Amino acid sequence: MEMNQYLEVFIEESKEHLQACNEQLLELEKNPEDIKIVNEIFRSAHTLKGMSATMGYEDLANLTHQMENVLDAIRNQKIKVNAEILDVVFLAVDDLEAMVLSIAEGGDGKRDVSAAVSKLKLIEKGQSPIQFETKTETAAALAGPSPAMKSTYDEFEWTVIQQSKEQGFETYEITIALRGDCLLKAARVYMVFEVLEKIGEVIKSTPSVEQLEEEQFDQEFSVTIVTHEPKEDVEQKLLKVSEVEKAKVSSLLLEELRQHEQETETEAVSSSSEAETLLAENQPKHEKKAQAAKQTSNKTIRVNIERLDILMNLFEELVIDRGRLEQISRELNNQELHETVEHMSRISGDLQNIILNMRMVPIETVFNRFPRMVRQLARDLNKKINLEIIGADTELDRTVIDEIGDPLVHLIRNALDHGVETPEVRKANGKNEEGNVILKAYHSGNHVFIEIADDGSGINKEKVISKAIKKGIITEQTASVLSDKQAYDLIFASGFSTAEKISDVSGRGVGLDVVKNTIESLGGSVTIDSKVGQGSIFSIQLPLTLSIISVMLVEIEEEKYAIPLSSIIETAIIKKGDIMRAHNQKVIDFRGKVVPLLSLKDIFDIPSDQQESEFLSVVIVRKGDKMAGLVVDSFIGQQEVVLKSLGNYLTNVFAISGATILGDGQVALIADCNALIK
Repeated sequence: MEMNQYLEVFIEESKEHLQACNEQLLELEKNPEDIKIVNEIFRSAHTLKGMSATMGYEDLANLTHQMENVLDAIRNQKIKVNAEILDVVFLAVDDLEAMVLSIAEGGDGKRDVSAAVSKLKLIEKGQSPIQFETKTETAAALAGPSPAMKSTYDEFEWTVIQQSKEQGFETYEITIALRGDCLLKAARVYMVFEVLEKIGEVIKSTPSVEQLEEEQFDQEFSVTIVTHEPKEDVEQKLLKVSEVEKAKVSSLLLEELRQHEQETETEAVSSSSEAETLLAENQPKHEKKAQAAKQTSNKTIRVNIERLDILMNLFEELVIDRGRLEQISRELNNQELHETVEHMSRISGDLQNIILNMRMVPIETVFNRFPRMVRQLARDLNKKINLEIIGADTELDRTVIDEIGDPLVHLIRNALDHGVETPEVRKANGKNEEGNVILKAYHSGNHVFIEIADDGSGINKEKVISKAIKKGIITEQTASVLSDKQAYDLIFASGFSTAEKISDVSGRGVGLDVVKNTIESLGGSVTIDSKVGQGSIFSIQLPLTLSIISVMLVEIEEEKYAIPLSSIIETAIIKKGDIMRAHNQKVIDFRGKVVPLLSLKDIFDIPSDQQESEFLSVVIVRKGDKMAGLVVDSFIGQQEVVLKSLGNYLTNVFAISGATILGDGQVALIADCNALIK
């Protein structure tokens, strides 16, 4: 077997073992006395240690060995499992995952794991890992900013700092630490920079701004700023930013800076010499590893999402031309042309599936972060919560995956904070002390459904309505006729919150309106079902892809409109005499249900000289459990079309989600059924 095959197997198996460790550690927390679970984790760690040592990744092998020692002590009942110990083992697994990721990307797998190793050694000796944290923090306070976090400056930055000093500005190096449970680190970084830019000029950040935006840092980062503000004021303003745990501001002295720059240059030359010597001594081994990493990366390539977007746009143009060719073929009635176009349609259909599949990503890439998040939040809230994930292999378009993460975080935090009760309350209500949260994804037609269900206290309709009236969202007259689901929808209103006490988890009166807006901007919808005392279900409906959709083309006067097939139940021809009126609205009896009729001619203000015929063509559409009948002149047929936006000048057109170019060059507007059904 070639070296590259060994490396590929090592990376894949390491990921599997680490995923198993994560899952089994969460199980161990629920069943701390179960030695079988400890044995499973030990086996995964032992295998990973052996593989790492064989491949020459010493940092990985050493950390796994130390983790293995702790697990061995647990299974031999020398140490008793508790949350404190599991926190450290989770930290070690995070380090291992980072090293394996580095190797998979062609790196050397090296990482500073001294903090995790020291804590594991204390646990092995039967001591508390908190002792290590206290010592480390004291030493860090005495030593000042760590060399790793100190910034180095280029000539331009050095000149700016010097000139600022001459003009009476202060230069500060600020080390900022976010809380360990901070979930949206990039958002906090943005807020920190917003504060700093109001009081001065940011000269440099370590890591870089790009890395901070992509959350490529642990919890700490440093920023250099020039300002007139006193040091204490800068610190106080930064500490007001939510989830900023520490803001250490130190003045940058020119003498220290010069000395630091000289030391950095010396270290760089020394490190470079050592690296060259080491490379010369171990040339064959290094060549093999580099070649193996290179060959492994050839089997799978990382493609910028922008390139896939360009490919998709080109294919969309091809779909438009395909429609045009199909129409020409029908008009000319040439057999050879007809066969060629038919063959091209099949080929382009296969190509379409391949391009769409290239953009499809399993939703587990989003779901995988939630078990650890729920564990931490449950501890912060002093609640016992079991998270069950179903359908993590369900696939979604990459653009949808990128956007859906934050809304799901909000909904899960909301379920934990507002939904699931504390163990004492659950016990008093005759429930199991441990609450259940189910995160489920599944396909249905051209849609993906994601459900977040909890068995908590449910939504109190009266409390919601009372708060909505108080906030001026609805009037008392409107409140009296609201159904349960309409009342639940009020929690999506901007600034709405029923929380009596504001917490760090949720209840700040923001979040759920953003959730709804984000989901609807993706062409989806969110609904709520709840029973007081039994729990709630938030159901999200999303399209599989956002660019090519199947529609029913209809005609109104001489204009063509497209209605998405995903919204259509069926089409029907009805007699004018079957139309009834209820609450000043035209309605029909559709299979035992009263369905309102909407005339697209009236809604889109299409001029007409024709008189209505005895029979009407109706498209029955739905949004959740609501239905409506759209009256049109005639049906043209089903077609796959490319969804194009209306541009920046037509952003607020009612009930139109976009447009498409048909085969004959005409533009057809795409009706937004979600906006039509209220």
